[in-house]
Amino acid sequence: MIGVIDYGAGNLGNALRALKHLGHAARLLASPSDLDGNLSLLILPGVGAFPPAKEELARRGWPSVLHDWTECGKPLLGICLGMQLLYAASLEDGRTEGLGFFNGEVVPLAGLKKSPHMGWNRVNWVRDARGVTELFPEGLDAYFVHGYAAPVTDISLAETMVDGLCFSSVSMKGNIAGFQFHPERSGTEGLRLLGAFIDRLAEGRS
Repeated sequence: MIGVIDYGAGNLGNALRALKHLGHAARLLASPSDLDGNLSLLILPGVGAFPPAKEELARRGWPSVLHDWTECGKPLLGICLGMQLLYAASLEDGRTEGLGFFNGEVVPLAGLKKSPHMGWNRVNWVRDARGVTELFPEGLDAYFVHGYAAPVTDISLAETMVDGLCFSSVSMKGNIAGFQFHPERSGTEGLRLLGAFIDRLAEGRS
C-alpha cells in the first residue's frame, strides 16, 4: 500500500490514477495519524509555491514524521514541488527552509525566454540507477511545470536543460528520491519510470 500525502497542494487525482494504472493500491493521507503499518512507501506530490506548502506541511505535523519514516529505512518519493520540498531550502519569495533530506537550495530559473518552464523536455541521465536507467538508456521526454529548480549535484541522477540553464530533474539519496517533472503526466514512459522507481525504492536499492 502506497500513501499519498494530501496537504492541500498536491496533484492528487492524477497521482492516484497513475498508481492504480501501475497496479499499486494507494490511499490519501490527510495527517500523520493516517499512517499505519500497511504502508510501504510515501509519495509527496505538489503544485504551487514553496513557502505556503512548507507552512502547511509543518502545520499538519509532517516534517518530523517524515524524518522518522525515512530514518527507519522506509522510502519517500517527491514529485515536482514535492521534490523541491525535500531540499534544505528554497529561494522562492525569500528564503524558506525545506525538509532537509537533500543538501542545497532550490533557486529560480532566471533568464528563461518563457517562464515558467512548461511542457515537454528531455531527462538525461548523469548517474546510473540500476533497475531504472537501463529502461531508458538514452533518457526520456517528460512533462514539466515549474519556475524553480535544484542545481545538479552528486545526488542528481538526471539533468535537464532549458534556455542554457541546467537543473536536476531526478535526485536520489538512499531511500529518498524526487522528480522535478510529473511522471504521472508524462505518458507511457513516465508511468514506466514511476513504476521502476517505486520498485527500486521498495527493494531498498540506493
